[in-house]
Amino acid sequence: MIDRLLVLWLLILGCALPVVADPDPVSAGQTITLLRHAEKQTAVPDPGLTTAGLARAKFIAAWLGDTENRVEAIWSSDYRRTRDTAQPIADRLDLAVRLYDPGELAVLAERLRAEGVNAVVIGHSNTTPELAALLCECAVAPMPETNYETGYQLIRTDTGFSLQAVDFLRTWTERPMPAD
Repeated sequence: MIDRLLVLWLLILGCALPVVADPDPVSAGQTITLLRHAEKQTAVPDPGLTTAGLARAKFIAAWLGDTENRVEAIWSSDYRRTRDTAQPIADRLDLAVRLYDPGELAVLAERLRAEGVNAVVIGHSNTTPELAALLCECAVAPMPETNYETGYQLIRTDTGFSLQAVDFLRTWTERPMPAD
């Protein structure tokens, strides 16, 4: 009789415990950082970065190199200004810059989801918020052409990606400003 009560009690206890799914080890806590390229030259086809832009690219590389979520992939569109922004990050973290087509953001979003690694994507004022919206499946305000301070971090949760704005303005304005 006691054996039957013990078995019954264990069955009831087992049914009462919550079922917890193991997190996906590949993507749990995945962080995707989306940034616009740094300040660009004007009046030139496929412009490079200005002196201030080169300084910002180095600043971003230092910031990303110091984060606790190790960056495992760096993506850039195939324009000089985005490649020039991505390269200091790649150099600091000993990674190759991977190219994407800014006209195929849905493909990139799906690839970022599938790979499940911490990544940085360097884009443009129009593509950066669009990619953020695709990943978080939420509304993201347009980015003004003059904005080089705002980026986004998307952190994977069990229900998708949560979106956080990254504001470089305060720390960036405290650094020495190079003359162009």
